[in-house]
Amino acid sequence: MQRQRQQKKRRFSWFFILMVGSVVYFSSILISQQLYLRQVGQDQAAAEARLAAAQKENEALRQEKEKLNELGYIEKIAREELGMTRAGELPYTTGRSK
Repeated sequence: MQRQRQQKKRRFSWFFILMVGSVVYFSSILISQQLYLRQVGQDQAAAEARLAAAQKENEALRQEKEKLNELGYIEKIAREELGMTRAGELPYTTGRSK
């Protein structure tokens, strides 16, 4: 009878160790997957932010392209950024450097 009790205790302890090991193993897998999914979510949010910025820049460039079809805008750019003048005009400078 004592042998049977000792055998049952050994079996129980091996079963218990096996179950604890399994729980620890699957818990570690679950935690690592959660960390991976969190990182993927952060990467996705960063990619969406970059996409929004690129779309905003793209729209600004489209508007700039549309303005370049207008002669008044082209003249404004030529005068302000390139320092160009019309024939017979004298350029006026304030003495400050850009």
